[in-house]
Amino acid sequence: MTLLRERDRLADCYRSARQALLDELTPDGHWEGELSTSALSTATAVMALELMRREGRVESVSGRSTQELITGGIDWLAAHQNNDGGWGDTVKSLSNISTTFLARAVFRATESEDRYRSTVDAAVGYIDRAGGVPAVITRYGKDRTFSIPILTHCALAGLVEWREIPRLPFELACVPARFYKTVRLPVVSYALPALIAIGQVRHHHGKPWNPVTRSLRAVAQRPSLNVLERIQPENGGFLEATPLTSFVTMSLAGMGLTEHPVARNGLQFIVDSVREDGSWPIDTNLATWVTTLAVNALQGDLPEDRKKPILRWLLDQQYKTVHPYTNAAPGGWAWTDLPGGVPDADDTPGAILALLNLASGGRQPPDAFEAHSATTEGLTPPTRQSILDSELSTAASDAVLAGVHWLCDLQNRDGGFPTFCRGWGKLPFDRSSADITAHALRALLRLDAPRRAYLAANPGGKMRLHRSQKRLTRSVGWGFRFLSGSQNPDGSWLPLWFGNQHAAGEENPTYGTAKVLAAYREAGCLDSPEAQRGLHWLRTAQNEDGGWGAGPPTPSSVEETALAVEILCSDPLSESAAARGLTWLMQRFEDGSWRNPSPIGFYFARLWYFENLYPMIMTAAALQTAHHRFAARPETNRPQPD
Repeated sequence: MTLLRERDRLADCYRSARQALLDELTPDGHWEGELSTSALSTATAVMALELMRREGRVESVSGRSTQELITGGIDWLAAHQNNDGGWGDTVKSLSNISTTFLARAVFRATESEDRYRSTVDAAVGYIDRAGGVPAVITRYGKDRTFSIPILTHCALAGLVEWREIPRLPFELACVPARFYKTVRLPVVSYALPALIAIGQVRHHHGKPWNPVTRSLRAVAQRPSLNVLERIQPENGGFLEATPLTSFVTMSLAGMGLTEHPVARNGLQFIVDSVREDGSWPIDTNLATWVTTLAVNALQGDLPEDRKKPILRWLLDQQYKTVHPYTNAAPGGWAWTDLPGGVPDADDTPGAILALLNLASGGRQPPDAFEAHSATTEGLTPPTRQSILDSELSTAASDAVLAGVHWLCDLQNRDGGFPTFCRGWGKLPFDRSSADITAHALRALLRLDAPRRAYLAANPGGKMRLHRSQKRLTRSVGWGFRFLSGSQNPDGSWLPLWFGNQHAAGEENPTYGTAKVLAAYREAGCLDSPEAQRGLHWLRTAQNEDGGWGAGPPTPSSVEETALAVEILCSDPLSESAAARGLTWLMQRFEDGSWRNPSPIGFYFARLWYFENLYPMIMTAAALQTAHHRFAARPETNRPQPD
């Protein structure tokens, strides 16, 4: 196939994919998606329920029996054990020591071992082969964010001795938030609730021998619990995450604090989050994230009547006040519209790009629309609508500018962008990363476009720049220096938030390289040496079947193939590889398998997940790019394929 000769097929696939994506819109006018169910979440939720039931005699919550929920979770775990005796984070994931340890522990805690003897024996065999407790600690290295909660979960079940668990300095939570990066917490920024609750339950079950430390922690218990209560979202769910909320809840129950408001609210969140089959998802939803991904995949190619509610909804999701959890300034967006979200540097540029893509067809936000309707009542419809459009343009512009300033304030000294907090630490998910930086740069570049266009038209020309424009230009330059310095010798880039379970080190250079090249494309720099090395790596990483995984010999997936195709379509010298990938992708689209998600997502602490909308959104983006690039191009004078 050549892309030109398959234009009709390509156009049909794109139109159908676009419509399928539009059909996924909720009645509220945005996308919500559905996250994978999780053995890890289910195990931690069951443990929290069991301890609250046992220690606090909590027999029901909102009319639901805690024992029935516990039994449902245990039954689900037993039914979804892998053949090797372990559990993975999702039903499509390979077994790992962490999730297997967590699942095995709840059979002990709930006294279900005899009922599920073969299940438990198989799990014990897997854990022994994998290396037991030392293997859990080795998996996460210096980052204690997840290893200590896992071991605490197991200690509460009676599987691990408390002395085997390192202590967490929960007293540091009493330090003002602005000093967190100075004291170098042993956990990443988003894990403050775990630091407090797990640190306290560890202290409760084995106080340090040093009298000074023991006294200090005794004094810090109440104030740190006050911090925990202050940062808990109104629905009880820390970060909308069942595992984190469950770790906090089980820890409080494990030291007898079952009546504490944080424990009660956490329990309510857990009960509210259970699915009909008895399992729990890794997080409630990624509504803001998938909405911006979908809008940007279609490049704003949406029906006019759909743009208005999406734009309104996105404007409503921007944070207007300082966030109580991370102390983040106003102006950012989180991954979800729910109370447990936290503004970050991946969702914020996604929202900025979506607002810019929607701006031409945008309308008035709800509150302003109602406030203005009385004063425009006597105007003719076209005149009235033009006023509303103008006012919406102002609201969207203000939101975009606030988001851009928020991003610039977050940029690290190394030029890269962290996920949540500037300069917090060197642990994973806090330091600068290539995928986050590239996404931020794409948003900044959109606002820097007029300056770049002027200089392109006037070589050697000079512009008088406003102070904010100078800052924007400087941030872009720093960001690209970071990307250049973080490129691997083979030309690839590694992402922070996505992986591939079949790849060495569970890394996903296909995702990382594609996302970074999107920033170079936005800057008009795909001919730069760095971008050319990245494009070369992407071409050589293509599998024999025409698709992409994380590089041979990992199997091809819809998501990774779509990401590679979208970028390679923008490079004339990569047309042959793009054509083969597009053929692979269209075949999956036509046989319906394009909707099958792969576990490529990393949640906090490298927890695997998949999202049902990812393959649909990424396929639509690839088809949209290919369709619009080649729809009107003549057969003659096309570049030679690579």
